Amino acid sequence: MVSPSPAFWANQRVLVTGHTGFKGAWLSLWLQRLGANVTGFALEPETMPNLSVLVSLGTRIDSVVGDIRDQDALNAVYARVRPQIVFHLAAQSLVRPSYNDPVGTYATNVMGTIHAMEAARHSPDVRALVVVTSDKCYENREWWWPYRENDAMGGHDPYSSSKGCAELATAAWRRSFFGGTAARAAVGIATARAGNVIGGGDWAIDRLVPDCIRAFAAGTPVVIRRPESVRPWQHVLDPLGGYLTLAERLCSDPTQFGEAWNFGPAGEEARPVRWVVSRLTQLWADGARWTLDSSEQPHEAGLLQVDASKARARLRWRPRLGLDEALRWTVEWYQRARQGEDVARLTLEQIDRFHSLENGGTA
Repeated sequence: MVSPSPAFWANQRVLVTGHTGFKGAWLSLWLQRLGANVTGFALEPETMPNLSVLVSLGTRIDSVVGDIRDQDALNAVYARVRPQIVFHLAAQSLVRPSYNDPVGTYATNVMGTIHAMEAARHSPDVRALVVVTSDKCYENREWWWPYRENDAMGGHDPYSSSKGCAELATAAWRRSFFGGTAARAAVGIATARAGNVIGGGDWAIDRLVPDCIRAFAAGTPVVIRRPESVRPWQHVLDPLGGYLTLAERLCSDPTQFGEAWNFGPAGEEARPVRWVVSRLTQLWADGARWTLDSSEQPHEAGLLQVDASKARARLRWRPRLGLDEALRWTVEWYQRARQGEDVARLTLEQIDRFHSLENGGTA
């Protein structure tokens, strides 16, 4: 895997929407480490604790509180910052809450994406826009074959469907306004579809690893809904490294790289929830345990994998951490944070360690 280039990112004006979220905070901190001038645009943190708060992200980057559904507010940030590269991560990112608020989910995930693209279309300095969607954007047929970028969009639940819609909207904007003979043909716009992302600093509700950590820390058994569901698990730094590499390539050749990209682990790393939870309990130790929730639950996909061979071949991207390593890094992060270590230093340490893996370092 090619590491993001500090020489490329130094002094780049970068806008990250959703910087108060789990992935957005990791990405913003990494970009700041690379020397970029980072602006974040997002709602106030949804959870407490929150990674962006614990690393004092607002003192490290230009942090703007705003709603991606507000086109005028987003336009104002684009006009003031004049970003050269945009990472659009702002989203309602969970399946189960999308059943409770489907309208809000579509407003955020579909119209929010359109707002980010429209602002970029009228911002003359933008060179690359990476729209982060989800591996759940595919029409899931519950088969063992991993989905490729040209497979059909779909989604059973509002969250998954909204991400498929965001993909279709991005493709339309690319063809209509950013490609070919369009006025902004020099802008590269791509979508990134990552698997189930894990890592320290995630406190979302109804997400497997945060649910486990909360229960383990409280000394109670974590309640698992679907132990046999299979997902493409990966450490947060692996897809984020892919996003950074993709943005670099978009700047160099917006036409060749302006398309959809999967970022996921090798097929053998896709494991059932039961395996992941059992390994987490072993790594945490201290009496960690889990139990099964046998009550009726809303529909969620049982089997989902993505084929990232295109990213491996054309971006020279590959995961650096296998699943067991990703789980060990994740548990290490939470346990050290609970012991009172400085969270910003801990997070940056893992980013630096991740960089060292390309040069023969060990996980």
